Amino acid sequence: MTRTIAFYFESDFEIANTAVFSSWVTRVVESENYQAGEINYIFCTDEYLLKINQKHLNHDTYTDIITFDYVSGKTVSGDLFISTDRVKENAQIYDVTFENELLRVMSHGLLHLMGYTDKLEVERRKMRKKEDEKIKLFHVEH
Repeated sequence: MTRTIAFYFESDFEIANTAVFSSWVTRVVESENYQAGEINYIFCTDEYLLKINQKHLNHDTYTDIITFDYVSGKTVSGDLFISTDRVKENAQIYDVTFENELLRVMSHGLLHLMGYTDKLEVERRKMRKKEDEKIKLFHVEH
């Protein structure tokens, strides 16, 4: 099985050490008893993500993440488009660091790929707890 975790940058934003983030993504996926397949993170601007939202989901709103699901069985694959503009603004709103909010959004997309939902309040609470758990994994050295 091919495991590829890739990072693409459609804006000025870049992750300096993608190997650290790649290792973390793998740990997040494995912590839920899945395996990583082809996972692509595409970091972009609000406008870039708005166009995707309009074209593919018929939504005319800004969002922090849109996830395209290519999961097969227990192999997690997908394209995760993240607006770093939204991440930055949300970090200020919630008074957390940019890195913390970025990790939250990155893990949020992965959790969706692994079957977690957030439509109902009880699901949102469970999702938030899982996100916090996954953020902590980032700071665990292996």
